[in-house]
Formats: sequence, structure tokens, C-alpha cells
Amino acid sequence: MLLHTLNCSADSDAFRDCLRVAGENDTIVLIGDGVYLALPNTSPRLALDANPARIVALDTDTAAAGLAHRLTGIERIDMDGLVSLTEVYPRQVAWY
Repeated sequence: MLLHTLNCSADSDAFRDCLRVAGENDTIVLIGDGVYLALPNTSPRLALDANPARIVALDTDTAAAGLAHRLTGIERIDMDGLVSLTEVYPRQVAWY
């Protein structure tokens, strides 16, 4: 069980590596530039959707990127939700 925070672009090794290691008992939190990965009908979004991990996006970062209304089908969490996830997952990996 790992909590992955993903803050990178689609063409980065970090994105590919995160998807390669994330499993069904993991959660991937899209933060910072990582929220752009969740744009519908894009290859990064299809890759995220195909991954067995739970995918969520930090709502303040989706709002800051102007994507709040465009990210359909992705669960959004606030900072309290992120803190709660850190309490559930004993280990975290940050991908940049």
C-alpha cells in the first residue's frame, strides 16, 4: 500500500515509472502540474484510467490550473482529504 503524489508532465519518466509501480491497493494523488494528466480524452488520462490504483486530484491545484470543470470522472480531494490519505498509507512516494 503506497500513496503516490504525482507532480509532473506526461512526457516525464516519473509519470511512466509511477504508473508502472502503482497497484490496486495504492492511491495516486495528482498535484501541481500533475492535474493536467487528468484531462479527458488524452493519452495520459487513458493511461491513468487503465491503472488499477485509485486516482484522485487535489482540488486547489485543479482550480488553480483552471481545470475544475473539465476534469470529469476524477475524484477530487481537499487538503484535509490529502492529510487523511497520509494517515491511511504508511508509505508515500513523491514523483516529480
